[in-house]
Amino acid sequence: MQIYDELVARGLIAQVTDEKEIRELVNNGKAVFYIGFDPTADSLHVGHFMALCLMKRLQMAGNKPIALIGGGTGMIGDPSGRSDMRQMMTKEQIEHNCECFKKQMSRFIDFSDGKALMVNNAEWLMELNYVELLREVGAHFSVNRMLAAECYKQRMERGLSFLEFNYMIMQSYDFYALFQKYGCNMQFGGDDQWSNMLGGTELIRRKLGKDAYAMTITLLLNSEGKKMGKTQSGAVWLDPNKTSPFDFYQYWRNVADADVLKCLRMLTFLPLEQIDEMDHWEGSQLNQAKEILAYQLTSLVHGEEEAKKAQEAARALFSSGNSANMPSATVAEEDMNEGGIDIITLLMKSGLVPTRSEGRRAVEQGGVSIDGEKVTDFKAVIAKERLTGDGIVLKRGKKNFRKVTLA
Repeated sequence: MQIYDELVARGLIAQVTDEKEIRELVNNGKAVFYIGFDPTADSLHVGHFMALCLMKRLQMAGNKPIALIGGGTGMIGDPSGRSDMRQMMTKEQIEHNCECFKKQMSRFIDFSDGKALMVNNAEWLMELNYVELLREVGAHFSVNRMLAAECYKQRMERGLSFLEFNYMIMQSYDFYALFQKYGCNMQFGGDDQWSNMLGGTELIRRKLGKDAYAMTITLLLNSEGKKMGKTQSGAVWLDPNKTSPFDFYQYWRNVADADVLKCLRMLTFLPLEQIDEMDHWEGSQLNQAKEILAYQLTSLVHGEEEAKKAQEAARALFSSGNSANMPSATVAEEDMNEGGIDIITLLMKSGLVPTRSEGRRAVEQGGVSIDGEKVTDFKAVIAKERLTGDGIVLKRGKKNFRKVTLA
């Protein structure tokens, strides 16, 4: 199976322009493509995961990725999919976030010997003269068509700032600049980016003529993976200091039954034939599929050693095995009161709840256990002796665990 057909079979492609040309470029390793990442935080997250996997997959097939860091567009913020305006970041914050992105992307993409590029759009956007931009670029955009775009329609009732209104022009200019500077002939993005992406294709065609348009191919990457990340958790980061390898593993281990095969196809590099064999798996076999998914993705992000540790720790939660590799927390002597610590304080000290009221609610709803035994009394006190040595495994809900010991 050629790479384009594999992308379709894995459910990655939603819409394309010029499919015949796209298929030829991708299958023959002639695509120079970019995906943009706005540096709104100091770590990439699950929402970026599919894009990184796609870039890796296409690079393995001989194509050349360009990771475009939005140091310029990040000064404005993308209005797509938002009901309010993004918080403005300082230049220093953006530069710091860009550096963090570079380190994480290198785990997925081979930047050696010109096999891939990492480019910051601040390189050209920050140097643009406003009047020149209006004359050279603004003249090619219809305000009526821009307002009809879904990314703007969602914001019209609440109010769309002129600052955000310029985002489409800036993203379109990115494709135009990348085409001229680096021979970029293809762009990928989620469905909320479709209008912005078409704007870039149109700008190149209008500025450089029909001959150039033959080399500007726009694809729409199915954003299913991004939606999974948003709906299941708002804070699953690729940075191990923000989301530990164990918690990352647990996130994928606990995906819904209906999503596990979809995730395996879209995000892992397992052969499709192997995944197709799991189509009829049920019950405990589905749990096995989730373990495979969690191990594969944790290994991809954090390395095989961390994936093994996370898997062993997760299995230890349901057996008498060693739980040394799960996330840990400590309590101090001064936290003790008459030789013990109450369950609510323990939950807070371990980081499993932010407030005492939330801790009490978790206990009353039956969501807290110690070493597999449910805690039903929110006034329960855990003896100091239980926290010495190997300590205890404190659990809140289905996914959140801590090994707690006395410091």
